[in-house]
Amino acid sequence: MGEFKVHRVRFFNYVPSGIRCVAYNNQSNRLAVSRTDGTVEIYNLSANYFQEKFFPGHESRATEALCWAEGQRLFSAGLNGEIMEYDLQALNIKYAMDAFGGPIWSMAASPSGSQLLVGCEDGSVKLFQITPDKIQFERNFDRQKSRILSLSWHPSGTHIAAGSIDYISVFDVKSGSAVHKMIVDRQYMGVSKRKCIVWGVAFLSDGTVISVDSAGKVQFWDSATGTLVKSHLIANADVQSIAVADQEDSFVVGTAEGTVFHFQLVPVTSNSNEKQWVRTKPFQHHTHDVRTVAHSPTALISGGTDTHLVIRPLMEKVEVKNYDAALRKITFPHRCLISCSKKRQLLLFQFAHHLELWRLGSTVATGKNGDTLPLSKNADHLLHLKTKGPENIICSCISPCGSWIAYSTVSRFFLYRLNYEHDNISLKRVSKMPAFLRSALQILFSEDSTKLFVASNQGALHIVQLSGGSFKHLHAFQPQSGTVEAMCLLAVSPDGNWLAASGTSAGVHVYNVKQLKLHCTVPAYNFPVTAMAIAPNTNNLVIAHSDQQIFEYSIPDKQYTDWSRTVQKQGFHHLWLQRDTPITHISFHPKRPMHILLHDAYMFCIIDKSLPLPNDKTLLYNPFPPTNESDVVRRRTAHAFKISKIYKPLLFMDLLDERTLVAVERPLDDIIAQLPPPIKKKKFGT
Repeated sequence: MGEFKVHRVRFFNYVPSGIRCVAYNNQSNRLAVSRTDGTVEIYNLSANYFQEKFFPGHESRATEALCWAEGQRLFSAGLNGEIMEYDLQALNIKYAMDAFGGPIWSMAASPSGSQLLVGCEDGSVKLFQITPDKIQFERNFDRQKSRILSLSWHPSGTHIAAGSIDYISVFDVKSGSAVHKMIVDRQYMGVSKRKCIVWGVAFLSDGTVISVDSAGKVQFWDSATGTLVKSHLIANADVQSIAVADQEDSFVVGTAEGTVFHFQLVPVTSNSNEKQWVRTKPFQHHTHDVRTVAHSPTALISGGTDTHLVIRPLMEKVEVKNYDAALRKITFPHRCLISCSKKRQLLLFQFAHHLELWRLGSTVATGKNGDTLPLSKNADHLLHLKTKGPENIICSCISPCGSWIAYSTVSRFFLYRLNYEHDNISLKRVSKMPAFLRSALQILFSEDSTKLFVASNQGALHIVQLSGGSFKHLHAFQPQSGTVEAMCLLAVSPDGNWLAASGTSAGVHVYNVKQLKLHCTVPAYNFPVTAMAIAPNTNNLVIAHSDQQIFEYSIPDKQYTDWSRTVQKQGFHHLWLQRDTPITHISFHPKRPMHILLHDAYMFCIIDKSLPLPNDKTLLYNPFPPTNESDVVRRRTAHAFKISKIYKPLLFMDLLDERTLVAVERPLDDIIAQLPPPIKKKKFGT
């Protein structure tokens, strides 16, 4: 594996935004997640829970509701009073429409997917018709006295339930009038509270309305008579969210104490046809409020203030008891927020509204393997670059020479020239950047820092020539006719001749930069690309996919390499395929052409292509046999995968030079320490 000096970096003070809403789409098996900063992420649950798309946040967009309608159309609404639809191909917002009811607290799509219902601050419930290219206001329902915090359709589409403060209303959709008003009990642990907030409602096909409220209760109501049937007190704090399975045989609720409860419809006796709702399983996977829950056919999904997206498979629903039945906790984005200037040993950290530039520390001390060396010079915080306006940064990059910084928001593209004089740094913005570079999804500099490659959300790839303090637009590779698919990942060869680009669903396109034309397209694969890089000298393109498969494709020969074919024939080790975080970065050793360096959030790996691949009987995570063993045993246990799990959670790792690595870690305890305090719970003996 070789010995490296490793810079362990822990000053990337990154804290993910809390999760506000989740919406599951059964048709495509995708999950939409909105965060408190307005960011919306799309996870493909069929592709190893990979975050395949995201829409950057905005300071004025506090998303309170998210839902899928008409199959694959995604809508959101929030406290700015607007309903928005997302373009899932071009990765931008199609339009935003004001509902004219003040802040929107809730939204629900009709069972047919053709109508949209929103609940507003002024107590109005508004019905919109979903047309092929937009939504159209249809009518208002009877206005209520207080804000509408939750909505649910009856599966037949004839009635709706609306949760408010102290009561639940049942509306007839045809007339728009309230049929029943069900008053919620304010009593909480024997004490009357000032008001009871109905945080969530669910309308079942038998007419039962299930409500969850701020008094810690889950209640069952008969919508035909408007009466309370049963009540469960399950928490000492608010029950904030509810989601029901499609079969209506189970539902899940989330509480402000961080607990998720699973309710199931079970027979009263073993041979009885009569069934009742029973609280079966509590799950404590969160430290803070569970703001939102979803129920897929095989799993319970929850998210909240502690920023974790938790996917808990239901063991009775999972057919094969393999790694798919394991609990998933997704904390970090599946894209790179860090870029590196190897020449000047600089790191650029990307946050929502600013960039930080750091120079790594250095040491003159020496030591043996495993020693921690004292710094002779500490890391320097050189630059804090704040964005103007409310938009989040989409992507950023620093050039290998450290003289250029580029970043993009939805409406603007920024390019800065950096000058270094001794310990001073000066910054000059390049003016009049063309408008077509905005909304860039990926920015990349060539190895010699003379070219800038920009992938726009409209599917075009732009090449910009950099010289002195100016720029010149050289060329734009346009998408294939009839497609507007956004390109999310770029890789450029060290000699600057080849550019590889990957979209969200199509294969990887390879362009010849000198001749400015499409060279070839790598055969499409069922799973999305998570990382890719082009090797020096050989110009082999190494591609990692979300199902943990790795391919090596020869760009000059336009075919897979012999090593890649051998790997596909033999297959990867089962423990390698069972990892649950995607590979986010690939690089190469300049002096060892047979080595591929890559990492995910919990391991760093060097693949030595000259060694045999491990089979399922070999220990995958045992690359270093004891030194006192014979050479025969050493050779027998030596295989291509050299894996280190010392650094975690690992957000970035790369070679600075032949003998030096930089590893950027973000311990989860540091993130939790910066979150607001959770609800204090009395523990036995304290």
